[in-house]
Amino acid sequence: MSKAFLTIGIILMALLGFYSISIVSSQQSGAELDYYLLKETTEASMHDAIDKSYYRTFGALRMDKEKFMESFVKRFAVGVDGTREYRIQVYDINETPPKVSIKVVSPKNTKLIKALGGNTSVDITTNADMILENKNKTNIGVTNQNKQYISDLNITSVNDIR
Repeated sequence: MSKAFLTIGIILMALLGFYSISIVSSQQSGAELDYYLLKETTEASMHDAIDKSYYRTFGALRMDKEKFMESFVKRFAVGVDGTREYRIQVYDINETPPKVSIKVVSPKNTKLIKALGGNTSVDITTNADMILENKNKTNIGVTNQNKQYISDLNITSVNDIR
């Protein structure tokens, strides 16, 4: 009879181990997916929000804040996981030079913590600070020959912290 209990104990310990590994891996993959979603959404929204008429006139980059937020929220809503809630916190948006600092927090309720009697949730926090700049450093001239096209723009991620 002790061998039967030992076998049941080993099976229960293995199931508990697999369950805890599943929770940890889902937490990590959720953070990774949120990171890439935030990064790609921010880059695309910054490109959408470039004021092309200002760029053609003055040769300097300028981003429209309202257009950026509209594009960001639409793109982020399409790409998110439908099982979690997300809080978007915008810390800084500069129009000239175009810079964005965004934080996305998504609470992840784990069943194991609730099963142990806890009421807390684990939050996945993702930050992105991005600056839009020209690839080619030329004179921001007044003539059409010195002006660069919008395709020459590059988004530099200054501080990508998960």
